[in-house]
Amino acid sequence: MSHPGRKRVTSRAELEHTAFALFAARGFEQTTVDEIAAAAGIGRRTFFRYFPSKNDVPWGAFEVELDRMRVRLKACPPEVPLMDAIRLALIDFNRVAPEQVPLHRRRMELILRVPTLFAHSTLRFTAWRQVVAEFVGERTGLRPDDLASQAVAHAVLGVAVAGYEHWLDDASADLGALLDDGMRQLGAAFDGSLGSGSR
Repeated sequence: MSHPGRKRVTSRAELEHTAFALFAARGFEQTTVDEIAAAAGIGRRTFFRYFPSKNDVPWGAFEVELDRMRVRLKACPPEVPLMDAIRLALIDFNRVAPEQVPLHRRRMELILRVPTLFAHSTLRFTAWRQVVAEFVGERTGLRPDDLASQAVAHAVLGVAVAGYEHWLDDASADLGALLDDGMRQLGAAFDGSLGSGSR
């Protein structure tokens, strides 16, 4: 039920901003879908047209960005070494416009530091790793579900999560630089040991 005089939400982004304001004021666990819908001036049913659940709100347009990452990896020239290609795609995937940094920081604090949301992230992390594993397979002739492909995918996700943890703990840190440094160290650890990906 909408509130008289309150501007109704007209986009997914606006609903997201409304929800984030409530999360900040009341806490994620304490905020209900009904409260988000009421604050947005929309009905509960309309909320679910934008997001399958409250847990999906912090993820924003994750699937769209994941598709963009897949396209970027496929477009990477074959002469670019495997781990360099993944490093560049990882940095690009996590690039945020300066004006969006405060919102992104709140988003990632929710995803990584609210236990129920971190548990909810499993399926999305799996989908993200699969994109990396598929690329490793394409470059090396391995299958995406081979141990080496999955090991790289898990390791890259570990770099991303570690980079974000450092970024959340240090407001002055540069996220791109953290991810770049982490991936360079990971790439050095593999150092040509993954078949044709070392070229």
